[in-house]
Amino acid sequence: MSLVVLGDSLLDVDLDGRADRLCPDAPAPVLDLDDRRDRPGGAALAASLAAADGEPVTLVTALARDAEADRLRAALHGVSTVAGELPGTTTVKARLRADGRSLARLDYGHSARPEVTEEMLEAVAGATAVLVSDYGRGLAADERLRELLASRASRIPVVWDPHPRGPDPVPGVRLATPNRAEALAATGAPDEYAAAALLRQRWRAGAVVVTLGAGGALLEHGGTPVAVPAPEITALDPCGAGDRFAATAACALRRGAAVDEAVAAAVEQAADFLARGGAAGFGTPPPDRESTVDGLLRSVRAKGGTVVATGGCFDLLHAGHVRMLAAARRLGDCLVVCLNSDESVRRLKGSGRPVNPARERAELLRALSSVDAVVVFEENTPEAALRRLRPDIWVKGADYNADTLPEAGLLRGWGGRTVVVPYHPGRSTSRLVTALDRLS
Repeated sequence: MSLVVLGDSLLDVDLDGRADRLCPDAPAPVLDLDDRRDRPGGAALAASLAAADGEPVTLVTALARDAEADRLRAALHGVSTVAGELPGTTTVKARLRADGRSLARLDYGHSARPEVTEEMLEAVAGATAVLVSDYGRGLAADERLRELLASRASRIPVVWDPHPRGPDPVPGVRLATPNRAEALAATGAPDEYAAAALLRQRWRAGAVVVTLGAGGALLEHGGTPVAVPAPEITALDPCGAGDRFAATAACALRRGAAVDEAVAAAVEQAADFLARGGAAGFGTPPPDRESTVDGLLRSVRAKGGTVVATGGCFDLLHAGHVRMLAAARRLGDCLVVCLNSDESVRRLKGSGRPVNPARERAELLRALSSVDAVVVFEENTPEAALRRLRPDIWVKGADYNADTLPEAGLLRGWGGRTVVVPYHPGRSTSRLVTALDRLS
């Protein structure tokens, strides 16, 4: 049994090139086309995202009989599809892009009310969860589908991603996902808090989450509203973020997650999706940590900046660590922390350590404003990591002697230097571990 994504499918086209000159007859950029790429859009994108996550998914939609629909089918890369007929032509959204940014968008295609088949109804009836991805083209307004969804909503998770031109969600949906502009326009409310409460009551929904872009999301589910902040990212193109959010939430609910857990996962996944380039970058692998760090170092050095590095276990982060890292960061233009892996910590500190796994220690370090990047190393010492990073300055706390550190000679090999920063006595992970043992 699968997740069913029900809704209007579009064909998205990226026309990528270079725009380094203007038209001679108008103040408009000329795009020298380098590449054309067809992508699934609308409900087809939501289904493709769920399938890429390994979710069993069936797309229930309507498709026209034209060349653009054939290209859309090809872009679905084998996603299981049950399609009725769409009278008219496929809706196409073609983006003209240069250097990762959209210059303009060309929309074309026109259709009438889609036809709903018995096969489509059977697919929805057999679903273990449904995501309604409404793009205002009429499928979500079909009365037979709406009656079926209303009857299924009491037994399975139904997530409804509404559209301003589409109908209200059917009563009883587990989660509705309007964005802030849609929620305010639909209610006339002064803010997202009031809008979410009004929509939950109006739609008789189990929960309403208002997505807030870079602000994350606000969940209204009958108790105290839950604010879910988004990670800070750099995003050039927000296209597809709503589909990524709704697909993640639907998949999580299908697997039995609570609504607040599903929303938190959806916020994280939407941010990661945008950081990778959004819909235009869908299907490309995420950047690995090493390539991200290398890019940071290249950027700093290209500007004549100073690369600073430090290292350690950082098992239980405390004030001494924070002060040392802040002091280290002030010595240059970026700070990279070389972090002992879990196995490395065990070899150095014993079988009871680390208290926190490397992924959580790295997460805490990256959350500090003083830390620009974290590199995890497996050896007892960070020498191999340092040979790759080649920092200008290697920093340790003043409880170490810079002259006797094995890294000092290594740094001198490429003209770097080793320094110590003030030590803060009485603050150590070992002391914290001992205190916790006494409490237990």
